[in-house]
Amino acid sequence: MAFADFPEQKQAVDLLQRSLERGRLAHAYLFTGHQLTELEALARTLAKTLNCQNPVRRTPGGPAIDSCDACLSCRKIEGENHADVHWVRPESKSRVITIDQMRDLMQEIHLKPNEAEYKVAVIEAADRLNVHAANAFLKTLEEPPAKSILILLTTEPQRILETILSRCLRLNFAAESGRLLAGPRMEWLKSFGELAAVEQESLLSRYRLLGALLKQLGELKEEIQKALAARSPLERYDDVDPKLREKWEDELAAAIEAEYRLQRSDLLVALQWWLRDVWLQTLSLGGDLLNFPELPSAGQVARRISPSQAMENLQVLERTQRLLGSNVQEALALEVGLLKLNL
Repeated sequence: MAFADFPEQKQAVDLLQRSLERGRLAHAYLFTGHQLTELEALARTLAKTLNCQNPVRRTPGGPAIDSCDACLSCRKIEGENHADVHWVRPESKSRVITIDQMRDLMQEIHLKPNEAEYKVAVIEAADRLNVHAANAFLKTLEEPPAKSILILLTTEPQRILETILSRCLRLNFAAESGRLLAGPRMEWLKSFGELAAVEQESLLSRYRLLGALLKQLGELKEEIQKALAARSPLERYDDVDPKLREKWEDELAAAIEAEYRLQRSDLLVALQWWLRDVWLQTLSLGGDLLNFPELPSAGQVARRISPSQAMENLQVLERTQRLLGSNVQEALALEVGLLKLNL
């Protein structure tokens, strides 16, 4: 992918391209947004642009502002097998980035480039840096070697240490459209709302709702597994050292879990938006205030509950999200939450 493939992120991409044109790139960036996969693609595109053999330029001979996405260097970076572009991801079991990982990265970043102009290091899910790893990284983050760019990615910037935040230039790629449901997700919310609009007096009805939510989450996780597995080096290299294979497997498992948690949160936020529509309609409000005016199910639920019950629903979803951020069993947390909803 090239920067031209991110029309929804035009504002942040324009800032990056102006910096490229002026030769004033920051030495360290923090990319924030809703989707780690999109942030990865943006970081990969910046690495391509810096090292592209046939880059896009506004004027002949001018600075590169985008990659060709086709040359050997771009293809290597896309395949994550470029000698000068390094990736660090959380380890599987603890889901943290360790001090040993960061020491290995810092050693690599201080070496001269092998085949490109720039060394690039991408730290995915930088909020998973443990304290020791973050502290060990500070000096390199503050004074990286010449011709090196550090890119930290996170969907939870509030969890990153202030000492890290203060040393990075933050670019927000959280376009509003990133959280809006489309296609199959929107169809699911419509069907969930229709199911909830039916009288929910029996326990069986509630468990039908739970089943619909768990089924959607299962399909979501399967999609993520397929998408990330297809991009993993495990799919491209059969004959590798067992230790390297184990490392790739751990990284893949961690990436799947991180992306699943993020997309699960987005799905529950969309459900919370629908419950907000219910609340607004219990107050006889609507119109432009509604998130999903095209879904009549919110109004059907609103006609049989009070504003205080509707507000309590929003609080239940917030508590459920917090529980899911801990080590609680997913199905149990969702079951308790759905049974408490006033529908």
